[in-house]
Amino acid sequence: MAGGRMTEDKRAGAEIVRGAEACYQHSVGLLQELGFPGGVLPLKDLEECGRVRETGFVWMKLKAPYQHFFTGTNTLVSYTTEVTAYVEKFKMKKMTGIKSKQLLMWIPITEMSIEDSGSDKIYFKTPMGIGKSFPISAFLTEEEKEQAE
Repeated sequence: MAGGRMTEDKRAGAEIVRGAEACYQHSVGLLQELGFPGGVLPLKDLEECGRVRETGFVWMKLKAPYQHFFTGTNTLVSYTTEVTAYVEKFKMKKMTGIKSKQLLMWIPITEMSIEDSGSDKIYFKTPMGIGKSFPISAFLTEEEKEQAE
């Protein structure tokens, strides 16, 4: 029971949005606010999104686990039914629910960051502290690509 209680405490004072369309708008707005391209978390069929502004804790609940292939990075990424993170400008840390397939193994992604507003790379980190960077352009949505042209 203690584990469930801790989860509720993390979510105390949260702004909660429910429904696929509202969650989609919320997640796109959050990514923009943090300075990330909209395609970096291509989550489908969101049921609930929440954010605790005081602590930076966010979560996104999906109807079902989901896999997405990023053609720009040639990477397959898997999302569980709940993705969580602590967010701040240009950074998401203590991420849960995301794994990337690397050399036949699924590796958890626990952090993603952009050095600063002028950077053109997103850096992804594993629990072991090993990281990999990719061009931001690999995660732009079609709308963002059009705006950039």
